Amino acid sequence: MEPKSLFSLGEHLEALSKDGDPLEVLQQAVDFEYFRAWLVEGLGYGDGIKGGRPPFDPVMMFKALILQAQHNLSDARMEFMIRDRLSWLRFLGLSLGDRTPDENTIRHFRNRLTETGTLKRVMKAFDWQLQKKGYIPMSGQIVDASLVPAPKQRNTEGEREAIKSGKSAKEIWPNEPNKAAQKDIDARWTLKIGGKVRYREDGTPLPMIALPVFGYKSHISIDRRFGFIREMAVTSASAADGRLLRQVVSTGNTCSEVWADSAYRSKQNEKWLSDRMLTSRIHRRKPMGKAMSRATARANAAKSSIRAHIEHVFAHQKNRFGLFIRTIGLARAEAKLTLCNLAYNFNRLIFHERRECMG
Repeated sequence: MEPKSLFSLGEHLEALSKDGDPLEVLQQAVDFEYFRAWLVEGLGYGDGIKGGRPPFDPVMMFKALILQAQHNLSDARMEFMIRDRLSWLRFLGLSLGDRTPDENTIRHFRNRLTETGTLKRVMKAFDWQLQKKGYIPMSGQIVDASLVPAPKQRNTEGEREAIKSGKSAKEIWPNEPNKAAQKDIDARWTLKIGGKVRYREDGTPLPMIALPVFGYKSHISIDRRFGFIREMAVTSASAADGRLLRQVVSTGNTCSEVWADSAYRSKQNEKWLSDRMLTSRIHRRKPMGKAMSRATARANAAKSSIRAHIEHVFAHQKNRFGLFIRTIGLARAEAKLTLCNLAYNFNRLIFHERRECMG
């Protein structure tokens, strides 16, 4: 009896396409070649005259970083997954037997994009691509921030004081270089206060739950009409939200309205918005020692129904991408969050393109 023939590689890939490979959809929605000029300029690739092994294609490597952000993988795990998954190989333009990037190559590529500021330019370039497709920032912008945890640091009281004073890791641990290399002196502890408000029998509210979080904070603004992330900033977890308003609000939206929670309300921010002819839709705080008026409560509730759209962005990144900072230092955390924001915008574009096709 003749042995049953195995499916060819082409038949495997054809079956993946038939089942609806999401990476094929991503490839069709996003013009990755559009980023090549920015990537090549930022990486500073030579002309190859000196010889040596040729570098990996920058667009392919950038696509690998997007995959890594979508699945929250370490560099070592990313190296394995590229070799393991046929759909990933096809998305990256690789074939079985081709040389694939290892974890060091992935790390060096991301670090190079971070050091040269290329990732920020690529995110801005994608925003231009969106606008060419007709996704112009309109209907106002919504601002918010979310805590992103990082591996917890166990430091002594003296080490914590040294970190707060601005000393570098090498200065704090001069005789322990390996330990210094693993210490994140940019991340900070903060308390996350939240949950549903609960009341006693007499109607007075119970204390809110406060959870300690160590890590960073992702500050973003989205346009109300399409929900794309248009501006971003990254700080330590302890940074005050209101101080970042000016970094994430732009004047490029066709509507002047800006929505945000009460943490962003201050006289300075209100004046800054007014000077730029932007209309504040920021929540009002409860008066000290007084009950909030019914009119203010209703106005805040109306603002919340609009502002809630930005919570969907953070939920998408944390639930689907498993967002977590694995790297050390603010610059690398910013790179991680920039890639995560780009990955979200790619998914958001797919959502709009599908909805348009379905009518």
